[in-house]
Amino acid sequence: MSFYEKRILPHVINCACGAPAVERQRQKVVPQAVGRVLELGIGTGLNARHYDASAVTQVIGVDPSRESWVLAQPKVADAKVPIEYCEASAEDIPLDADSIDTAVITYTLCTIPNPEQALSEVARVLRPGGLVLVAEHALAPDASIAKWQHRLDGLWGKIAGGCHINRDIRGLLDSSSLVVSEWQSMYLPQTPRVAGYNVWGRATLR
Repeated sequence: MSFYEKRILPHVINCACGAPAVERQRQKVVPQAVGRVLELGIGTGLNARHYDASAVTQVIGVDPSRESWVLAQPKVADAKVPIEYCEASAEDIPLDADSIDTAVITYTLCTIPNPEQALSEVARVLRPGGLVLVAEHALAPDASIAKWQHRLDGLWGKIAGGCHINRDIRGLLDSSSLVVSEWQSMYLPQTPRVAGYNVWGRATLR
């Protein structure tokens, strides 16, 4: 891991993913979580304050970056729900099958090297009737914007730790063993459209 990836990148991501427009997206989905929660890519803990203490019993945050978890400590300390960290890859979640009530996936599928495997793992650990909450930036529906997303994706990934701005998030979910039950999308205000097309919603197991 380079010096940039270890020491600088977590701060860059914390700043970008904590922008006011992105924060409002988190507020739409995270409070819907219930029971024992898996947060995929907990990062610097930007979701911590949005969990409903009356509905959530535990949050397990899976993330490969211990450096990001260090930055999360003030947010975790202020959270109203117990949050524990699991240093692991989203493609190989070290949790038992049928052990999670809600999976929270916010601004994470863009970066996971194998998002298909990650969604397979989410489905494995989810209990029957369990819920998946998603908020992500995604491939834009407008051809002119999508063209620039494809052009800039490689450079973007180098700056943003492997993040892809041209992933078809809905397509990934539809190709998995999850069924989308609610789905919305919009361009975030005061955000460059090439990185500002956002999608969010709910899914369950097939």
